[in-house]
Amino acid sequence: MCTSIIFSPKDHYFGRNLDLDITFGQQVVITPRNYPFKFRKMPSIGHHYAIIGIALDNNNYPLYFDAANEMGLGMAGLNYPGNATYYKEKEGKDNIASFEFIPWLLGQAANIKEAKKILSTINITDINFSEKMIASPLHWLIADKTGKSIVVETDKDGMHIYDNPIGCLTNNPQFPKQLFNLNNYADVSAATPKNNFSSQIELSDYSRGLGSRNLPGGMDSESRFVRATFNKFNAPISDNEVENVDTYFHILHSVEQQKGLDQTAPDTFEYTIYSDGTNLDKGIFYYTTYTDKQIKVVDMHKENLDADDLIVFDMINKPTFKYQN
Repeated sequence: MCTSIIFSPKDHYFGRNLDLDITFGQQVVITPRNYPFKFRKMPSIGHHYAIIGIALDNNNYPLYFDAANEMGLGMAGLNYPGNATYYKEKEGKDNIASFEFIPWLLGQAANIKEAKKILSTINITDINFSEKMIASPLHWLIADKTGKSIVVETDKDGMHIYDNPIGCLTNNPQFPKQLFNLNNYADVSAATPKNNFSSQIELSDYSRGLGSRNLPGGMDSESRFVRATFNKFNAPISDNEVENVDTYFHILHSVEQQKGLDQTAPDTFEYTIYSDGTNLDKGIFYYTTYTDKQIKVVDMHKENLDADDLIVFDMINKPTFKYQN
């Protein structure tokens, strides 16, 4: 399971929580402009936009979980089991495997408008990376530095591209159903609620936060979708980068999964392995991990973006404590 958002207080921050029950040894990976991207059914791309994000570096091929390019377009793949459908090759289409989707799009599109144009030619194919690495069932949130976002879902009846007015995505069900479900929480508020129960009964505000009492708190994808959306739209906005980044991570951490709460097998639990976000305006990448909540920073523009080889940073997972005595 996962949660992804675009948060736009001043600059635009795009990223996600990755929630799984296993870790893959993922790293922060910068793909420079001249790294040759090879595709199974399409010609290689020798020069493209530089990309930064979290990926599994498999034999010098970056399998991105989520990423953003130097132009300010971000993209994240989230689990979509039971619905995601990948298709047979189609003549006249750009046949792209699901694991190639992020580099194909981020390598060529600078914004949502350009992404939509490229999406109109794409066919997501049912090709696995290898015999041992089967394609994950995914749908995708894509956003740019204007704050606009779209959702791409490949269902049994074809590919759907939805404008996303709230800039949030989790997992099942399909995005239109998630969006419609928000209607059930129209009464949720950050303010103290009025007594609409009865004018003949006197009710007391016995606690702070009663307006958010009916906000769902489960680990399930619908609950996280509602909660992340509510928290994002009620978050404070600042002109200060540090404050906005801090707020961004508070939003993601408000829907993170603690170990022990989402059982996937006996003695096995899904948890938030990492949370990350890219300032799409500046190309600065931030992340935290389950075991280290200190925010780490990688600025893609401090590296040689005209290089030929991947630039890789191991993720810092060791807990950090600041002792004051």
